[in-house]
Amino acid sequence: SGFNPHLPGFRYQFLAKALGATMWFFILYRAREDGPKLLGLRHPWEGHGHGHHDEHSEHH
Repeated sequence: SGFNPHLPGFRYQFLAKALGATMWFFILYRAREDGPKLLGLRHPWEGHGHGHHDEHSEHH
């Protein structure tokens, strides 16, 4: 009586957890990289992290 779904197999549970973890790792990685820009704390053109900010002043 009622709706009685069967439980997913171990392989599907493992795959779901692996894909879910990968999704969250990617989201947190992008938040670390782009979070300040998205929140307006830093402009996209400021401090891109490649160490080129001093080279331009020496050449000009």
